[in-house]
Amino acid sequence: MKRGIYSLLKARFLVDESASQNWRFILFLILLAIIMIANTHRYEQKVFRIAELNNEVKELRSRFVDRRSQLMKLRMESTISKKMEARGIKPSPVPPQKITVTKKESKGFWSSLWQE
Repeated sequence: MKRGIYSLLKARFLVDESASQNWRFILFLILLAIIMIANTHRYEQKVFRIAELNNEVKELRSRFVDRRSQLMKLRMESTISKKMEARGIKPSPVPPQKITVTKKESKGFWSSLWQE
């Protein structure tokens, strides 16, 4: 037992006759570790990008709500009438009336020939 721990600490498994198999396995483990590190790095980049996009969406949504409320204020009749009074245009005291137009039915050529 003591000899096994001592040989492990001195890394004799790397210089023995069967060391080529051990080196292959160690290189395989190193390759796996590099792949895991790269994968974790890409995952974290995507998480940061998603968080950044979520913040941008929240900001754009708040700007949209602000602009929509400004538009609603500008579209109010009182706001429009105040701006038009500055130009000398005032609202009419007489309410508007609806005008209906009736279209006369046009007669075709044959129906005008056989007119009664």
